[in-house]
Amino acid sequence: MGSNNNVCFGDEESQLSGGNNRVQPYSSTPKNRSIIDDEGKKQNFLSLSQRLGVPDFFSLDVWRASMGELLGSAVLVFMVDTIVISTSESDTKMSNLIMSILIAIVLTILLLAVVPVSGGHLNPVISFSAALVGIISMSRAIIYIVAQCLGAVLGALALKAVVSSTIDETFSLGGCTITVIAPGPNGPVTLGLETAQALWLEIFCTFVLLFASIWMAYDHRQAKALGLVTVLSIVGLVLGLLVFISTTVTAKRGYAGVGMNPARCLGPAIVRGGHLWDGHWIFWIGPTISCVAFYVYTKIIPPKHFHAEYGYKHDFVGVVKALFGSNV
Repeated sequence: MGSNNNVCFGDEESQLSGGNNRVQPYSSTPKNRSIIDDEGKKQNFLSLSQRLGVPDFFSLDVWRASMGELLGSAVLVFMVDTIVISTSESDTKMSNLIMSILIAIVLTILLLAVVPVSGGHLNPVISFSAALVGIISMSRAIIYIVAQCLGAVLGALALKAVVSSTIDETFSLGGCTITVIAPGPNGPVTLGLETAQALWLEIFCTFVLLFASIWMAYDHRQAKALGLVTVLSIVGLVLGLLVFISTTVTAKRGYAGVGMNPARCLGPAIVRGGHLWDGHWIFWIGPTISCVAFYVYTKIIPPKHFHAEYGYKHDFVGVVKALFGSNV
C-alpha cells in the first residue's frame, strides 16, 4: 500500500485503513511519510516486491478503488469530448476559450467526486508520475492506468451512441488529432500540426501541468495549507489554461490541442479509429517524457522541500536499488 499522507493524488484520499475494505474519510492531518516498520523504526531495506507493491495486485481495496478511476474516466471522456464537439459546432466567438473554461469546471468537479475513492487520478500521467515519485506503488499505477483506459473506451462508446453519424464523422468523436484530411481545390489535403511541434507541445504542457498544479497535490504541506477544494480547482484551472494556449497559439485546423491524458485520446481512437491513430503515439510518449523530467526535478530540489526524512516507500530510485540488491 502507499504511504499514509495528506496527498490528493496518492492512494485513496486519506488512504485505506489496513485490513479494512473501507475508504476512510478525508483527514487534514498529515501522517508520517517515512518508511518505518510497525514499531516506528526505520526500515533499512525493502524487497523488490515491497517496493513495486506487488501485494496491491491481490488487494480487494485497490481493485475497488480502481472502479472510481474507471467510472470517473468514462464520465470525463464523455463530458470533455461533448464539450469539444459542442463548442466547435457553435458559432460563438472565442469558442476555444469557452471550451477551456468548461473543461476546467468539469475536471474540478470530477476530481472532487473521485478523490475520496481512489485519490482522483483520472489520467495515466498522474498515476505514472505518482508511481515514479513513490506516492503509490507501480503495481497500483498499472491497475489504475488499465482502469482509466477501459473507462475512456466506455465513455467514447457512450458518446458514439448518442451523437449522429454526421457529427461523429465531422468532429472525430471529439478525439485527439494531429492532422486531418480535408478536401482541397486540387484534391484532398492534410491539415494540422507537424509531428515535432505536436510532440514538443505535449511534453511542455504536460510538464507545466505537473509542475504548476499537481505539485501542490503531491506536497502534503501545500495540500493542507490550501485545502482540497482549492488545490483541485487550481489543477482544473491550469489544465484549462493549457488547453486554451495549445489551441490558440497554434491555431491550426486539424490539430485538436494537447491531450495531456493518454487515456482520453485512446478511448475515441479505439471506438472511432481511422485518422485518430495518426500520430497517436505522441499522446503517450510526450507525457511519459514529461513524467520522467518531473521526477528528475523532484530529485534535484532540496529534500526538505518535498520528501520526508526517509522518502517514499515506492520511490523509483528505491525500486532500482532493490532490483540490484542495494541496502543503501
